[in-house]
Amino acid sequence: MSDKQPSNWQKAIEGEWHGCPSLFESDGTWVGTNKVNRASEFKDGRTTYWMETRFDATGPLMDRFEIGARMEFGVVDSDQDRIYTGPDFIGSGRPYGLLVDSNYYSPGWNVNLRTVNHVVPELGMQVYSSQLFEGDTIVGVFNGLYIVTQDHESNPATQQQVSDWLEKEKMDGKKPFNLSVKHEGVYRGEFEVYDANQQLVGTNKVTITHRPINLLHSEQTIELEGVVNHKWTAMRTRNGNTQQFHGPDMFGNGKSYGRYLYSIRHVYGEPLKLWSRETVVDEDNTLVCAWQLIESQKEKYTLFGVLRFEAGENVLAPTYVDRG
Repeated sequence: MSDKQPSNWQKAIEGEWHGCPSLFESDGTWVGTNKVNRASEFKDGRTTYWMETRFDATGPLMDRFEIGARMEFGVVDSDQDRIYTGPDFIGSGRPYGLLVDSNYYSPGWNVNLRTVNHVVPELGMQVYSSQLFEGDTIVGVFNGLYIVTQDHESNPATQQQVSDWLEKEKMDGKKPFNLSVKHEGVYRGEFEVYDANQQLVGTNKVTITHRPINLLHSEQTIELEGVVNHKWTAMRTRNGNTQQFHGPDMFGNGKSYGRYLYSIRHVYGEPLKLWSRETVVDEDNTLVCAWQLIESQKEKYTLFGVLRFEAGENVLAPTYVDRG
């Protein structure tokens, strides 16, 4: 028997996770779903990760990803690095409290993955995504929301809860990423802040003031107060599932895959950029965000949390022309 103890991240993900992430082609086209149950299990000083998948998709990605076998691979578990030792995945993950940012390779799928898993206890879910690459070229995306169980095999009520969740995910996974289209308002929340050494250094109050200009344009001001203090305003445009940020303070672009938007914004006049994954998780415009501030091409801070929307005036109410 080993006296080795599981990492904090391993403790945070104890149990069996259930989800039905959507599968998207590189251009953002939704092509199907993947029913998944998975767990990371610590026993006798060793960690084993297993995953059972059942794809239901169309096109060549179905043949690529449905390999017809249970995935099961070793993990070197720690709070500094989680190293995946194969055979199904080879690479590592970097934990920050309740979020892990992983980069690894799947020989069976022939893709390199950037996977971000964020456990959100206040919402009772894990927000998951994998961007799939050949080299630097994106070839697809998986993303979706998971719930965890401890008694799925034996409890009919839990089984029904999971079944209901999976059905809802099948419907919601293809919804497009849209912020409030007609109502101005404020997104508010508190993010945990981790430094480049993965140490929790405090929290940040995050406020995003949002005002639609028309159905495709909005003005947003992001304000960070706390460990990190910044304020940026930019005009944001949407064209299908692509977005752009036009300054004056931030310039960049993003691409959405269903409910998830991945973007990079450069701060004008500074060696600073913001990488973000933002996910709309309900009908109330609640956003779950994972942000990384990169300074001089190096990781500076990783921030993540929940933003809840406080709706204001409908600034795109019906317009009329009165003719005598």
